[in-house]
Amino acid sequence: MERVVEPKIMNANTFDAIVPLSDSLTIGGPDLVLMAGPCSVETYEQTRQVAEAVHAAGVRVLRGGAFKPRTSPYVFQGIGEEGLDILRSVADEFGLLVVTEALGIEQLDRVAQQADIIQIGSRNMQHFPLLWAAGEIGKPVLLKRGFMATVDEWLMAAEHILSRGNDRIILCERGIRGFDPSTRNVLDVAAIAQVKQQRRFPVIGDPSHATGRRDLVLPAARAAIAAGADGLIVEVHPRPDEAFSDGEQALDLAQFRELATEVGKVGQALGRGLA
Repeated sequence: MERVVEPKIMNANTFDAIVPLSDSLTIGGPDLVLMAGPCSVETYEQTRQVAEAVHAAGVRVLRGGAFKPRTSPYVFQGIGEEGLDILRSVADEFGLLVVTEALGIEQLDRVAQQADIIQIGSRNMQHFPLLWAAGEIGKPVLLKRGFMATVDEWLMAAEHILSRGNDRIILCERGIRGFDPSTRNVLDVAAIAQVKQQRRFPVIGDPSHATGRRDLVLPAARAAIAAGADGLIVEVHPRPDEAFSDGEQALDLAQFRELATEVGKVGQALGRGLA
């Protein structure tokens, strides 16, 4: 019989689901954690430029895709292991942690060597052998909600990781599929609030994938934090119109600085600061 987790009423000043990301950084407590960087690592220069800018804006975690699960096999798929090396080198220069995606078990060890947080993407939310393997490695895991998954299915996917001994799990609401093509997905802010009430895992929002539109990323980011998200993961590119992937939803460097400022204001209103 599947275990049912009874929801609790959340006290805004109580944080039960706290995950250590490093010796000096946790997520799920009163401080909000920003993760930002390019959708795809393209070159060392591009990644370093983004890392320098987001670090200056208060980011603690650099995101970037080395292996890219694209809908079409005929578009850019990432630069693979070279991208992992670039991420690690640039992050170390600015004192940042790295979050990046492992597409399958065959990549997991290599990703774990270079990343501080292993991302499991929306398409792999129910790739159970990958969840089990990530659970056995023991590093923090960022589990994105499947774009057709219910909240219960999402939580049970996290339980698969937990069942192998790893409780360092961060959930990511990245939008679910809707009927209206004016946005890429639908940001489910109610799901963020629901997960926070259950106090099982920290949860962050992904306003980039949720909207698919640069002009909507900031409003969606505000909404995610207002709903109780413990942080955000955001796509940033120095020249979004030239990006190899998902440029239409990437913020440029100035837009990201504005987002960081605005998110800080929303957090402050809720008694939360930026980590």
